[in-house]
Amino acid sequence: MHVCCAPCCTYPVTALQDEFDVELFFYNPNIHPEEEYRARLDEAERYAAKIGVTLYKAPYEVEAWHRATSSLKDEPEGGDRCEICYRMRLGKTAQFAASNGFDYFTTTLSISPHKNADKINALGEMIADMYTLKFYRADFKKDGGFKKSADMSKEAGLYRQNYCGCIYSKKEKNVRS
Repeated sequence: MHVCCAPCCTYPVTALQDEFDVELFFYNPNIHPEEEYRARLDEAERYAAKIGVTLYKAPYEVEAWHRATSSLKDEPEGGDRCEICYRMRLGKTAQFAASNGFDYFTTTLSISPHKNADKINALGEMIADMYTLKFYRADFKKDGGFKKSADMSKEAGLYRQNYCGCIYSKKEKNVRS
């Protein structure tokens, strides 16, 4: 399961553990600044260890993310820039899953009320086909999933960030504040 941060994986992990042996994959070249990236990675590692789930991590490829998205810096959250970002993260997760003998992959991204689960799921299925994998379709925010995630995060004492992760979402959040 691609994980963007510890809080977003709380509920999805528990929702899938009865059906799957869940392992986590941290690949988030979008997170800015690097200190924020490190904070989210450290918290994901701490939480994975706490619940006894393996966490794999890919390199921090922020320059690749900037090259892929810089022409879309003025896009609003949820626009074409986000689709490129989803595609990068799901693609790297699928590549890792295929290379390591996994049958399925999914992502925690749909837990966010700011993310379009239909778009994420469609991309996941398209990418899964490219790697001969299955993508687990989910909208983890449904049926109170986002609230459950927030409650579980609070109970676990997890650091919960206040923006999606990229430099553009941080700027957008600061404008709204």
